[in-house]
Amino acid sequence: MYRKILVGFDGSDAGRKAFDAALSLSAKHGAELWVVTVAQPPTIGDEVETEAVIENSRRHHHRLLAELRSVVTAQNVKAHYEVAVGHPAEQLIYHADQHGVDLIVVGDRGRSKFARLLLGSVSKHVVEYAGRPVMVVR
Repeated sequence: MYRKILVGFDGSDAGRKAFDAALSLSAKHGAELWVVTVAQPPTIGDEVETEAVIENSRRHHHRLLAELRSVVTAQNVKAHYEVAVGHPAEQLIYHADQHGVDLIVVGDRGRSKFARLLLGSVSKHVVEYAGRPVMVVR
């Protein structure tokens, strides 16, 4: 039985499928739901430019989360919404550790095995380093 579930949400189709699965599990088990979205800072740029990009990204991610609130409320699930800044896999694992979640749910972008091998993926890194159950939704 799950008491706390965390889902990574990025607004993509894969992210929406992961959110739907996490919401369904939360409703079924009476679990609290943490919905975490991650703004990634640019790798190149000066400090002022980086802050502007991060702030713009935060606003975008807050709008993404706002769209989910009514869906969660309709399911009568207690939910928490967070916008983190950093590398998505690291932030999802960090927040899972901080909140003591029982399950992390992430979407899979559907990259080819070759592309995943070369580039890696958020879901792959979360599965590899989370230290707790991870559900990858396709």
